[in-house]
Amino acid sequence: MDQTMILAADQSAFRLPPSLNHTQEDRPQILRRGASKPVSVLFVCLGNICRSPMAEGVFRRVTKADTRVGAIDSAGTGAYHEGCAPDPRTMTVLADNGETEYDHSARKVRSSDFRHFDYILAMDGENLHDLTRSQRRIVKDGGADAAPAKVMLFGDFGGRRGEEVIDPYYGARDGFTIAYEQMTRFTKGFIEEVLSGIDITRET
Repeated sequence: MDQTMILAADQSAFRLPPSLNHTQEDRPQILRRGASKPVSVLFVCLGNICRSPMAEGVFRRVTKADTRVGAIDSAGTGAYHEGCAPDPRTMTVLADNGETEYDHSARKVRSSDFRHFDYILAMDGENLHDLTRSQRRIVKDGGADAAPAKVMLFGDFGGRRGEEVIDPYYGARDGFTIAYEQMTRFTKGFIEEVLSGIDITRET
């Protein structure tokens, strides 16, 4: 088991360095900072079969030809469904909206994700809480350079700070449709807030 994902320490045990300790007030300024390399994004929910694959599928389709976007992936805070395909309802909703090529096997968040991805975007407050505690533990053990990713709610890009995506797993298919609509709106917001400040020139 990845020890960095064991949530045993209280969040108040230590403080993040200033580079990682972002507040709601200063976050927009950070997000609009100019950049010259593609942005990598990891979407995270609990089991990585419903919400985060939905987010990844939508984001991949919308940014398919966008040179400002690098690696895209999704994962779960738990390993409950490791190796499984996304929930069939996620796949049918994606297909109904034109995403027919998406393929994914569920996996758990790894320590290296906090170093390899620029943004780690949680689906709800519990996911965010777990990710933040894991990031703090990694930073405590290895320093800020070991986990520089910006960890936040995907819903922060939807126009209402703190908006969450309710887990549709135990509900009907309409919950997945609602989640799809949220992912689409959040993706558009991410493009406006983050990618608009990036200038990538593709080499020819």
